[in-house]
Amino acid sequence: MRILTPLAFVAIAALPLAYIAGPAVAHGYETKASKPSKAERERAEQEAIRKAVQRGELLPLPRILAIAQSKVPGDVVKVELESESSGIKYEVKILTASGRVREVELNARTGALIKIEDD
Repeated sequence: MRILTPLAFVAIAALPLAYIAGPAVAHGYETKASKPSKAERERAEQEAIRKAVQRGELLPLPRILAIAQSKVPGDVVKVELESESSGIKYEVKILTASGRVREVELNARTGALIKIEDD
């Protein structure tokens, strides 16, 4: 398996911290006098996602990649973690041997396939 992009940052940047950690945690570090920098917000989101994985609320990225590549063989080029009204999902973009880019959407909690489509 060859991964072409830094997946952790892509996956973490797509999910709002408030969705996983709740409003109290997401806004607890913010005061009117000073707002956190982008780097501080990203670190807080990374930590919230890491804790959600530890609690078993989200599947870890290696498991998601294995599931996605079992559905669509190829090289992973991008991964995003997104929240929607239906729940949290991973979007995994895979470059196939034929040169097509396919997007595999998986439920982030269960790994269940949501859909596969051309990107």
